[in-house]
Amino acid sequence: MIGRESNLLDGLSSCFHALGLAVLAATFSPPAQGSQTYQTWPEIDTYINLNQHFRLYLIAAQTKENRQGTDAEIGPNLDFFFKPLFKAKKGIIFQLDKSKSRPLLLRAGYRYLPSTNGPTEHRGVLEATGRYPLKSGFLFSDRNRADLRFINGEFSWRYRNRPTMERTVSILSYHFTPYVRGEAYFDSNYGKWSRTSETLGAAFPIRKHTEIEPYYEHQNDTSKSPNRQINAFGLSLNLYF
Repeated sequence: MIGRESNLLDGLSSCFHALGLAVLAATFSPPAQGSQTYQTWPEIDTYINLNQHFRLYLIAAQTKENRQGTDAEIGPNLDFFFKPLFKAKKGIIFQLDKSKSRPLLLRAGYRYLPSTNGPTEHRGVLEATGRYPLKSGFLFSDRNRADLRFINGEFSWRYRNRPTMERTVSILSYHFTPYVRGEAYFDSNYGKWSRTSETLGAAFPIRKHTEIEPYYEHQNDTSKSPNRQINAFGLSLNLYF
């Protein structure tokens, strides 16, 4: 058993090492005819179970650039879960987010996004996230999201696809969940795939209902010329009730 776990951890370590090298290469390679900025993204996410199928999700996030707050995102969401179609794996049992054991999550929400350097945005959010347990304790998720955006009274939409691979790791009696994910954005304003992102992070439970989630994300925005690249260091506080 120890040898088996060691092999799994070695494989996971190699996976994250390879992605980390790719992220670092994207981060520190000089952009061609573009610009790079560095941001921090503090966030608080609160999940309140209403029953076995519904929960309320509240988000409060901020974007900081050069130590100054530039944007914020707040709003309520309603989540719906389908019944589990598979027996929860050991790694999923230890996660605070019980939706990880459900094959499909549907979400509808509203976001208010004030900005200090641009117009305020009102955004409707529709999401569908499928989850697929794989061998060796890995969990694959695929989130499909539609942003219905109202900016200065004008409507536009954006489609976002975000696949994620994660696996819970045990160190003695403690469990945490590293993950890698990517996301692609199609924006109706430009009629093309205008942004991509790569993320490396992990969720660390610290109390019965609380976890912290530090992560690094690299974005490449090609909506306008020159391209804009963002290197963001995020920290989420996740609360589950």
